[in-house]
This record gives sequence, C-alpha cells and structure tokens, in this order.
Amino acid sequence: MNKDAEPPAIELRSVTKTFVLESGERVVAVRDTSLTVARGEFVCVVGPSGHGKSTLLNLMAGFIKPTSGEILVNGKPVEGPGPDRGVVFQQDTLFLWRRVADNISFGLEARRVPKEERKATVERYLKTVGLEDFGGAWPRQLSGGMRRRVAIAAVFANEPDVFLMDEPFVGLDYLRRAQLHKVLLDLWEEGGHRAVFMITHDVDEALVLGDRILVVKEGRIVEDVEVALPRPRSTYMITGEEASIIRRDVVLHFGELDIA
Repeated sequence: MNKDAEPPAIELRSVTKTFVLESGERVVAVRDTSLTVARGEFVCVVGPSGHGKSTLLNLMAGFIKPTSGEILVNGKPVEGPGPDRGVVFQQDTLFLWRRVADNISFGLEARRVPKEERKATVERYLKTVGLEDFGGAWPRQLSGGMRRRVAIAAVFANEPDVFLMDEPFVGLDYLRRAQLHKVLLDLWEEGGHRAVFMITHDVDEALVLGDRILVVKEGRIVEDVEVALPRPRSTYMITGEEASIIRRDVVLHFGELDIA
C-alpha cells in the first residue's frame, strides 16, 4: 500500500461533546473540533484545566462517545476502547497484586500471545526502561518514577498504533521527568509509526517532546504550532530564539483567557 495513501493515525471530524449535569445544565466540553494526527507524529496538548483536553483524549480512547461528529483511528471509526490505542493516565494503573513483569505482560496475555513471545517482549521492554533487575518486584517496592516507567512499558509492550497520555509525568521532580522523557522518546522512535497524543501543563515539556503543540481553549483548538526544532532535544536546547518564539506564541494564548 502506498504510504502516502495510508489514513492518519487519528482523525476528528467536527466532533462535539456535551455533558448534561444533574441540574439539567448542558456543558459543551468539546466544540466542533476537527484534527488530524499523522502516523509517527508526537502531538502535545496544552491549555488550562477544565477546557476540554482530557475530554478530547477520552473520546479518542473510546471511553466516551461524541455527541456529534466522527473519530477515526487508522481510518476506522472509534466505537469503544481497543488494542490499537494505549492509554497512560496521571496516576499509574498498575495491578498491585501482579509483579512488574506480570504487569507488563498483562495485555499480551489478554491477546493470547504465546508464552515465549511474551517473555521475550517483557524482557526487551524492561531493559528499554532500565528496570531489567526489577521484573520480580512488586509495584509497592518501586519509586514513583519507576512505577511510571513500568506503566509506559506496559502500554508500549502491546504495540498500539496510538499512544494517549494524560499528564503522565505530573508531580515528578525535574531529574525523573527528564529521565522519563528519554524513555518515552526512545520507545516512540523505536516504534517508528506510532503516534502520541499527550496532554501536559508544561510548555517546556511540550517543546522537548512534541512535533506539534495544540492549545485548547473553551473546547476548541485555538492554536496549532509546529515545533521545528532538531531532535534529540533536552531542556538545555530549548532556550534559543526559535524555541522562545514558539513558547511566546503558546503562552500568549494562555494570556487571552478570562479566568475570573
């Protein structure tokens, strides 16, 4: 198949999501939003809390359905959660009663991947995230940063086409965030075709990771900025003039918000 003819990893067509509160009030969380994320693209999403970022991600994940419009992943309509999409939340969702290696292999077991193949996959991802000596450990024995690495490895081990992340590094210190940025980028680049849609409140994090930065305001994408900075990047590399221009463009849209 001609690569140019392949459908995008994610496509939203005029998507709106309205919630009805117990009071009867209708809240429009996402408003007539259209968006395309190409295969292999890393998209970061920023914006203030309560303006629709997580709703967008949950729609893509299939956890909720749009009120109107259509969502497609690899050209197929999203009808619910599926193995073609992996999700990492703010809080890791590790099974406390399963050891680290068993957490990573859970999705593979559910897909009935043969035992030897599961073992090889788990070993490969443990090594990739730097936890090859902790496969037999329990989640409670790990630090917060190590648990995040396990959660990321568990999602990537399923080899989804789309990786959805809702502030996965929130609350971590600078050094651990930098370490996990490298882990995530290594896994993403290794996959080649995988698309990442990641929510963050940290503009600098978006500059380090993203190919594009979307700014969401009142349920709409109000800015779509290309991050044309060379890779690999680090926080030391996003202090130049080009990075400052992108940062200023993004932050200006935050400044236009009325947060009274």
